[in-house]
Amino acid sequence: MKTKLKKLCLLGSLLAGFSTIHAQSVTWISSTEGDVWRETKTKLQTSTQNTPLLVADATQSIQVFKKWGTCFNELGWDALNMLPLKQQNAVLNDLFSPNGDLRFSMGRIPMNANDYARDWYSCDEVPGDFQLKYFNIDRDKTTLIPYIKRAKLVNPDIAFWASPWSPPSWMKVNHYYSVKHKLGVNQLSAEAEIALYEGVSNLDKRFYPKQVAANDYFIQDPRYLQTYANYFCKFVSAYKEEGIDISRVMFQNEPWAYSIYPACAWTPEGIIRFNVEYFAPTLKQQHPDVQLYLGTLNTNRIELVEKILSDPRMKDAVEGIGFQWWGGQILPEIRKKYPNYKYMQTENECGSGTFDWKAAEKTFHLINHYLGNGCEEYTFWNAILCDEGKSSWGWKQNALIRVDSKSGSATYTPEYYAVKHFSNKVVSGTKVLNFKERDEDWLPVMVFLTPENKYLVVAGNFNDEARQLTVKLGNKYLDVTLQAHSFNTFCMK
Repeated sequence: MKTKLKKLCLLGSLLAGFSTIHAQSVTWISSTEGDVWRETKTKLQTSTQNTPLLVADATQSIQVFKKWGTCFNELGWDALNMLPLKQQNAVLNDLFSPNGDLRFSMGRIPMNANDYARDWYSCDEVPGDFQLKYFNIDRDKTTLIPYIKRAKLVNPDIAFWASPWSPPSWMKVNHYYSVKHKLGVNQLSAEAEIALYEGVSNLDKRFYPKQVAANDYFIQDPRYLQTYANYFCKFVSAYKEEGIDISRVMFQNEPWAYSIYPACAWTPEGIIRFNVEYFAPTLKQQHPDVQLYLGTLNTNRIELVEKILSDPRMKDAVEGIGFQWWGGQILPEIRKKYPNYKYMQTENECGSGTFDWKAAEKTFHLINHYLGNGCEEYTFWNAILCDEGKSSWGWKQNALIRVDSKSGSATYTPEYYAVKHFSNKVVSGTKVLNFKERDEDWLPVMVFLTPENKYLVVAGNFNDEARQLTVKLGNKYLDVTLQAHSFNTFCMK
């Protein structure tokens, strides 16, 4: 009996050893509030008692990821310059170096002022200048271009795309940079808003915007439309002369944002008219190497977007579509119906200047959602801001890095680490294999396959208690317990 027991124990030891030999080593990087980017080791298992939350197959993928990026804004440049030079260089290295933390390789450039400019300006504020004789980028040469060139010193291969928040004011029906007014913030009269709706009542709290514009705020006259198409091309040319190649353009930031900061309201008819009849042919003639995307789309009113995309001419005019904010809600359905376009996320939601862990969890969820639904590229908003993160028009927003203007020091916010858990390991050429949205279990999960054909798992636990995570990767299992309110990245050896 004792001999038989010894044999069974020996067999059990051999089987345990065999299982360990075939268990794959995994680097586990986790972050919780106050304890970020902590590395430990775990192993993939050959079996599990748990039902996998997600199953991944290396032979099937959703898409191949290309680039992470951020927007270059004037207030970000100002915040950066509050730091000592040595720390400025460290921040830029962390953001843009191919070997840095976040590894951004794409930059968004605002054409004319956006809401994180110091104040309103455009490249041509001379009314009636249809020949664009007074066009210039003099303002950009003092702010955005130095900012971009500092980033290019760290990573010379950054790609750039551009979009306006508002056209020059003289090209709009209200002759002003915003769509709406607010006392003490801008000078637009309340009467100038009348042309926005013209009595149309379509309020619906389920959708954004609640009420849809009845009129284009860009003047729909052929002279203006053609001049604006030429304006884009002059902007691309002017930046090229500065050594900055813009490889993609979009006609408007948020055509359904009727705001007090730089904005322009468009109807589907106006969007089609400008992009198909003027913008696309002019760009093809003057800058055939520059891509035209439809964006940035910020509405969850799918009927508006489908009205644009159902025009058969659109497929020849634009190569891809950019979504942000409420537009992300209809991304899955639009991509399913229009699979031949390229898709990108164009602006991470900015929060309200809280700089807290909850805001970081929101960003983690958004990355998971957009990549899982086919976006090849992801653009963050402000990489760096000072103090409360307040815009020139009074909106407090979050950033990845926060500068204290009094002490001249920088803090890397929780959102920075939410981003790092993806961008530090999900490099260009990484395949998105499968994902699970954050639902009632608050466990967003995504599985990738790296260019080296290694599985990579990024998972969050947004619950107040630890939760079990089991993911099937081919014929093995990742079986771990995630800490409460944690971000996690699992790198296979």
